[in-house]
Amino acid sequence: MKSKKITVGLLIFYLAALSWIIIFKMAFSAMELPHIRSINLIPFGESVIINGKMDFGEIIQNLLAFIPFGILICVLWEKKSLLKQFFPIICTSILFEVIQYVFAVGASDITDVLMNSAGGLLGIGTAVLVEKLSEKHWVRIINILSLTGAVLLGALIVMLILANM
Repeated sequence: MKSKKITVGLLIFYLAALSWIIIFKMAFSAMELPHIRSINLIPFGESVIINGKMDFGEIIQNLLAFIPFGILICVLWEKKSLLKQFFPIICTSILFEVIQYVFAVGASDITDVLMNSAGGLLGIGTAVLVEKLSEKHWVRIINILSLTGAVLLGALIVMLILANM
């Protein structure tokens, strides 16, 4: 049970950091936020094409950003079905896109929802694989790796704050 409490704390930290990155664009004041309100409902459409070429960087970043979400959800809801684990990931991704549109702080894009969801699904798959490789200690392994990632992300955030003072 103690492990699950650690996982909950890691999930809260992760979602706060993800919100700061996606919604607040790592800005330190509202003045720094972009004032963009657009929506793209065509997957892999114009929003990911730059100078006539597909920008895979943003696509990969969206995929990678949601892998931890899938991993942590799988740890917390290990007894639930894949669909029940996957549902909050999709909902969170859609919520981020809606918030960006409503508050005009970014471009809402179906490609982001698809790639975020794929990243979450990849995270669930990763957690299942770790569980199969180490049935007894898989939650501990994931928590240690996640805690390491959280410390590194926290250090990066502190460095960004100090650099922007």
